[in-house]
Amino acid sequence: MPDRLAHEESWEQKASASTNSWLASIKEYLHPRVFAMLFLGFSAGLPFLLVFSTMSAWLRDIGISLTTIGFFGWIGITYSIKVVWAPFVDRLNIPWLTNTLGKRRSWMLIGQIGVATGLIAMALVNPVDHLAIFAFFAFFIAFASATQDVALDAYRIEAVDIRYQGPMASNYQTGYRIGVLMAGAGALYIADAINFQIAYIVMAAMMGVGVATVLIITEPETDSTAALDREKDLVAAISEFVPDKYHLGEFRKWLLGAIVCPFLDFFRRLGWWSLVILAFIAVYRIGDIVMGIMANPFYLDIGFTKSEIATISKLFGFVMTVTGAVAGGLMSARYSAVRMLVIGAILVVSSNLLFAQLAVIGSERYFLIVTISADNFSAGFAGSVFIVFLSSLTSTKYTATQYALFSSLMTLPGKIISGYSGALAENYGFQMFFYYAAVMGLPAVVLSLVVMWWSSKVLDARKKIQKS
Repeated sequence: MPDRLAHEESWEQKASASTNSWLASIKEYLHPRVFAMLFLGFSAGLPFLLVFSTMSAWLRDIGISLTTIGFFGWIGITYSIKVVWAPFVDRLNIPWLTNTLGKRRSWMLIGQIGVATGLIAMALVNPVDHLAIFAFFAFFIAFASATQDVALDAYRIEAVDIRYQGPMASNYQTGYRIGVLMAGAGALYIADAINFQIAYIVMAAMMGVGVATVLIITEPETDSTAALDREKDLVAAISEFVPDKYHLGEFRKWLLGAIVCPFLDFFRRLGWWSLVILAFIAVYRIGDIVMGIMANPFYLDIGFTKSEIATISKLFGFVMTVTGAVAGGLMSARYSAVRMLVIGAILVVSSNLLFAQLAVIGSERYFLIVTISADNFSAGFAGSVFIVFLSSLTSTKYTATQYALFSSLMTLPGKIISGYSGALAENYGFQMFFYYAAVMGLPAVVLSLVVMWWSSKVLDARKKIQKS
């Protein structure tokens, strides 16, 4: 245990870092790179609803069945398997572009251009006549968006030191939610006034915000000397178990360093507790991911208009999400992200229960406001503290790959289950569906308590080592 703790500054130590005063915490939001994260977050958030709930509203509006819409939820699995190509984003250079912009910015730019292209292509396809082609372009957008996320997450972690990660996560969440607002309320307003095709073309133009930001910001400077030495040790250790006839050439060693070593590094630092951490990451977001794709069809089916959904669910909900994100960022910076994870998990479960009650009450605007307030505040709060927690787990050499592993695992179980959400809602009704979503969030509450307990035990062990 002492050797592992001394090996590298651990995530528990980083996650528990806090500033000396609330004023100092607030001032950290004015750091140039922290402020720029608002615009990068916007670029990351804009594509998500366009292949998720806004797309499901488009499909429902033209008469596509709930079951078919539910299957479209599997497109979101693309975000959950980005760890497959993250090692290449971490290591490969893009000809000319990487030399000009740097590795992180060049990959972000490629992802942003891909998203804009895919949105225009979706707008030119009639989903009634060419549903398979429509689905392909939605998948293409998700792939480009996930690639942008891999590079953006690496930039966010590398651009500033750990004490700024709370504000970085908060600004990222705020920018992300502004992007979600435009892709949700903005797209629905345009669709209500004109049509969904024009809405998607406008959204493609808005990706220019991310493109402009990438061209303005500077590439983060990183010192990976120590991490490279550890990688050489890992590759050498693996080589000892490889038979002589399978000699490891430079290319195979590169593959080992890019694909295998990021995961070995993680397990080496945390030991068998890494399995508990991975299980916790896998279940933390299940509750809100499972119910997310059914939100807009639910609102439409119980009697709300598209404009009402845009006004209450998107605009009013946006304010509560930003409030939750800022609260989560401040609390993580001031106290500990690990402790705040418990509160976030409980809030998510509670908000799903409010949706179940809304299914009984029906299209009452006052209760929709209450439900949306709770749901969006909990999502913003839990999102910020979870981002800080995941960021603290990464090693400097494998930032993109390790964070992609965590964020992929965070969404994969929920995305798989969400594919059946339409069938569940159609066969058992929305009230039972939301009860089901609330129950799915209970393992996150239990495991967050376990992680908090383990974190305190490791910190106590560290203090004893420092005193001896």
